[in-house]
Amino acid sequence: GKDRIIFATKEDHETPSSAELVADDPDDPYEEQGLILPNGDINWNCPCLGGMASGPCGEQFKSAFSCFHYSTEEIKGSDCVD
Repeated sequence: GKDRIIFATKEDHETPSSAELVADDPDDPYEEQGLILPNGDINWNCPCLGGMASGPCGEQFKSAFSCFHYSTEEIKGSDCVD
């Protein structure tokens, strides 16, 4: 049900595309822009996190990583440990 097979003919490929490009939104949190978004927030969709934010321990990872990211202590993240 989730996959669909589409066959394209030679004629289908000869017709120019009618797709229009949309300007990138630098604040789009779903765009792969790296770990930190332009507004300073964490991009939880960044492939660099390797799925840690959505895995079985995703909420715990987000909490710990957020604490470290926003930490202002001299030894960054030292305020995140009991």
